[in-house]
Amino acid sequence: MLPRLALRCHGGLTPAACVAQAVAAERAGFSTLWLAENPFQRGAWPALSAAAVATRRLRIGAGVFNPYTRHPTLMAMEMAAFDELSEGRAVLGVGAGIATKLGRLRLTPDLRIAAVRDTLAIVRALLRGDEVRYSGKVFSAEGVRLEFAPRRPDLPILVAAMGEQAQRLCGEAADGLLLSNLCPPAYTRRAVAAVREAATRVGRAAPPDVVQYVPCAVRADGAEARGLARATVAAMLTAYWSEQNAAPATRAAIADHNGLGPGEFARLMERLGRGEPAASVIDDRLLAEYAIAGTVDECLARCGVYAEAGVTELAVWFVGDRAVEDIARLGDALRA
Repeated sequence: MLPRLALRCHGGLTPAACVAQAVAAERAGFSTLWLAENPFQRGAWPALSAAAVATRRLRIGAGVFNPYTRHPTLMAMEMAAFDELSEGRAVLGVGAGIATKLGRLRLTPDLRIAAVRDTLAIVRALLRGDEVRYSGKVFSAEGVRLEFAPRRPDLPILVAAMGEQAQRLCGEAADGLLLSNLCPPAYTRRAVAAVREAATRVGRAAPPDVVQYVPCAVRADGAEARGLARATVAAMLTAYWSEQNAAPATRAAIADHNGLGPGEFARLMERLGRGEPAASVIDDRLLAEYAIAGTVDECLARCGVYAEAGVTELAVWFVGDRAVEDIARLGDALRA
């Protein structure tokens, strides 16, 4: 049993590169294009819009927007218009943003869970066509209504949720859970359970979508693929592990669910910090906790592990410089 296979692009890619990958993903039978937006990289809208015009069946997800740089009313305006452009294929991912980067904008992301809760309430009501009179702890709207009829009142809204409070909110109010890179399957299993428990407590069905981002390297030579992924994972671990680049919940997800003890993982990070080569620090077992890498068959087998953990859609992003070829290679295997 495999999860749906989706494509993740990001602001490190030009819009043209994102569109080329999106077209290849649709041809290969992928389910969704997710496009991450982080401060100081390329904004998501050019690539999202161009991909919507260049494709016909692929769902197209904004993953994720935060309300501190894009007020919930603006978020609703943009997503409603984008759903028109994409002919009902839009998906919205909402999160509280990266606190350290927001701080550089002199924004103070206090009450982060309340901010996301306010966003869900305001955006949902506007997309239903309602007039919104909502006073939240962080964001409010008084007598606001979209001046056009949204295409869909039930456009899916997922929450990026790494910590326990965010996962409870996801279970209570969202249409799905979105998990970031470097989350081992053991962490995913725990997060999915937390979301389901929260939904049960408020008497609603569990959100149907669980989307996870994972770096991927696929080659005819599995060792070559693992080498590519190992270097990428080492760089990401080093960046995420810095106190300046990851929230405590993200650091805990990375460190506490990979099969290593906290002392052993700390020593591993010290070695990477000293500049030791990734090949000597990250073995194949640990690599498999953070990335999907190997031959086509090995990659698909690892996708099944995420399905067992509760993932319904695996959004892979391809390391190396042959993403379009890699997408086609996995697509051929899925159709076989």
